[in-house]
Amino acid sequence: MLAAKPIPIVEEIEGKIYVLSGTPWQAECLLPVPTFEVYDPSIEQWKPLPEPPFHEQRLPRSQIYKAIYHSVVRTTIYVLALSDRDYSDYYYSYNVNEGNWKLVGKSVDKLPVPYPFTPLCVGKFVLAYNDIFIYIQFNRVYAAMIPSNDKSSPTRYQHLYEVDGDLLNRDVPSIRGVVVDLGEHEMCIMQSGITDSEHDKLGPCCSILYITTFKVEKLLHSSSSAQARGLKLLKTADAFDVSQTSSHHDNDVQDIRAPFLSITLLSKGFYDLDAWGPEAPHICSAFFHQLH
Repeated sequence: MLAAKPIPIVEEIEGKIYVLSGTPWQAECLLPVPTFEVYDPSIEQWKPLPEPPFHEQRLPRSQIYKAIYHSVVRTTIYVLALSDRDYSDYYYSYNVNEGNWKLVGKSVDKLPVPYPFTPLCVGKFVLAYNDIFIYIQFNRVYAAMIPSNDKSSPTRYQHLYEVDGDLLNRDVPSIRGVVVDLGEHEMCIMQSGITDSEHDKLGPCCSILYITTFKVEKLLHSSSSAQARGLKLLKTADAFDVSQTSSHHDNDVQDIRAPFLSITLLSKGFYDLDAWGPEAPHICSAFFHQLH
């Protein structure tokens, strides 16, 4: 890179890697410039991009903004930045094709995307389906079926308890996870956290990484049609109770509880990260590339 990036936001969009500086290591530190750049693997070069409004002032970060959360919708990056002056949230967007930053507003309701696509969540589309979005919110993993053409149809949600159940049962607060598309129907969830229970077999204050891979299949409309096709219906995750979501979420969807996906776990496990020491683990990003 052209400059170091503390706790960076890293995303792959249309074959290029975009990297944005996050929160500085110390409040009094200045962020190295450029704070935003892109890598083009076709020419193996880094290129600086327009400085975001929340990083453009050359003042100590404690007096302006900190980029804390983000999301990507197609070719647009949305960033939630926290102001240390008034402790308010500001939402910004950057379209990689237009090449400019825009202030969207101070409320998540101002974002022109469904709730799972906002910086309050992190997720990816299932490659095999253009309407199934797997995302993490508040230490839980959900699936959203988002209508592509019929805007009158509600977005449907499902809690994937098979995927996050072990993490919830061990009472491990997750700091920030990532969702990785492994191709076709397969997905991967990576969540880091710190054990806070004295009864946890790893002990309290132990850094861990939870990784699970799973296969996603849409449910058929009836078991008879499934049998006719020679398929076995798998155990499905619980439907998501949208009543627990924010007002932005509630306004967008209706409470439809019928599961629409079957989940097949491929692997899962906890990994002890004692080598990291007392620092809280933070996953910036993860990518999957299959060699042919």
